[in-house]
Amino acid sequence: MAYSLQIVVDALKPHELADWWAETLGWAVEASDEAFIRSMVDQGFASADQTMRHHGVLVWKDGQAVTAGPDAGSGQPRILFQSGDREKADKNRIHWDVRVGGEDKAEVRQRLEARGATFLWEASQGPHAWFTMADPEGNEFCIS
Repeated sequence: MAYSLQIVVDALKPHELADWWAETLGWAVEASDEAFIRSMVDQGFASADQTMRHHGVLVWKDGQAVTAGPDAGSGQPRILFQSGDREKADKNRIHWDVRVGGEDKAEVRQRLEARGATFLWEASQGPHAWFTMADPEGNEFCIS
C-alpha cells in the first residue's frame, strides 16, 4: 500500500510562509472553505478567535497548507505550515531540495533572495552543486 506524504513546518506566520512557498514551488495554497469554518464556529466546535482573515478570506488561524495541485484530497504531497511559538534556532534536521531542472541556479537564487530568502552557502559533491538557502523564517532548503 502506498501512503501519501505531508510535511509539517512550525512557523511564526504560517499563512505568509505558505504563500511564499506556494509561489516558490509553483504550487497552490489550499483553498479555504469559509462556509465550513463559519459552521464550525456557529455550532461551537471552534471559536472566532481560532480564525482570521488572510487576503480577505476567512481561514483557520493556526495553519495553512500548500499542495502540488488543485485537489488536496488526492494523496499528493502537501506541506502544512502550522503555528509555532519559537523562531528557528538550530540547523534543520530535515530539509527539502528544490530541483530547478534546466534553470540557472544563480538566477533562481537571485529571485528567491529578492523575495526574502537568504543565501547560506554553496556546496558540491562530485559533479553535483547546490546552494543552501533559508526561507523568510530561517528554514533551510537547497536549490539544485
